Order: sequence, then structure tokens, then C-alpha cells
Amino acid sequence: MNVTRVIGRGFFTDYHDGVSGIPMRFVDYIVYPDKERTEFSGGGQRLIQTNIRNTGWIYDGAALTLKDQTAAQLEDFRLATRTGLEALLRGGWRTAGAKLTYVGRREAGVGRRNETVRLTYPDGFWIEYEFAPDDGLPAKVLYQRKIKKPDSDEMEEVPEEDRVHKPITIDGIVAPYVIDHFRSGLQTSRINYESVEFNKTIADSLFAKPASIKAVK
Repeated sequence: MNVTRVIGRGFFTDYHDGVSGIPMRFVDYIVYPDKERTEFSGGGQRLIQTNIRNTGWIYDGAALTLKDQTAAQLEDFRLATRTGLEALLRGGWRTAGAKLTYVGRREAGVGRRNETVRLTYPDGFWIEYEFAPDDGLPAKVLYQRKIKKPDSDEMEEVPEEDRVHKPITIDGIVAPYVIDHFRSGLQTSRINYESVEFNKTIADSLFAKPASIKAVK
């Protein structure tokens, strides 16, 4: 609860039809509760995605563009902050009127059953969090997301899941070093950290939108 800033470094890998792509190096700057800047680099390319509360911008070094985020991109950030483990553990859901309930134990492999709780928001959106029974550490985050059906304007609910692996203790704080994301049972991405630093200085200027492409740092 005393962590206000996080700097994470590592590799991000996209998966297509369950097959991994080429990992991209990333640096992620987080200032709680609602600021994040992620820089991706690899193959001579650079992409910066930055969010501040309900606003955001993206710099694409390959296309040489600097744009405000679209409504869909802003919603992606809102969903990530709403479903993440930090949202549960820091308790911001209380002011949003969400309700926390105990679901029970759930199968998690041979001889293993995770303890599960559910957050339900007033709009009906819910997230389930599974915790390992032996050490109480987070294991999974599950929710359903509404997306458009292919070649249609109709919406459908699709199950999404984060699986948390390789917990490492840094300065007395336990942090996952691998996070795998799944959609409809297929893996879509992996985050693999190399390092995580807590409460290091992060300049406010990192989050401000540059005046022009030439001003991007």
C-alpha cells in the first residue's frame, strides 16, 4: 500500500492463434492511481503509449505519428485498471460502489483448488480473482469483455483471463514476473519482467503530450 510509483522493464510478446510472435522490449512507468507510460522498442521501431486519467496519447515511431488515443484505446486502459490486481488490493472499488463476495474453491490442477473472490460493480461488470491455497498469492484474474462479432455490429461477451506466474520478492514486496493473457482460452500475450523498481523518481514530464514529433523523448 506504500507503493506509489513503479518502473518495470522486460519483454512483451504478442500471440496469434496461440503462437508467439517476436518479443519487444518495454519500459513501463506507473504512478498510482491513474498514470501510466509504456515504451516499446525493437527492430528499429519505437512506440509510446501514455495515459493520464481519462486522456491519453500514442507516439508511433514507424509511422511518425503523434495522436490522441481513440475512445477504444482509452477504454482498454480503463478496463486494465479496473480489472488489475492493484484495483482489488488497493480498495478503490469501494468508492465505485462495487461489492466483494467469496465464491469458494475452484479446481486449479491435480490436487489444487484456488480460493476465489468476485468483485461486482453497479453496472453488472464483474471480475474474479483466484488465490493459491498454499501461500495466498494471486494466481488468476477472470472477467468477460464485450467485443464486436467479426463482420457484424453485434456485440458478444468473450472470456478473458490473466495467469500470474513467478512471484519474486523485491524490497519486501511480492511482484509477479510473468503475466500471460488469454482470450476465449487462447493465449494472446505474455509480459515477462526483467526488473521492477518501487518508488523511484518518475518525472511528470514523461506523461505530458509532446508539442510535436520532434519533441518526443
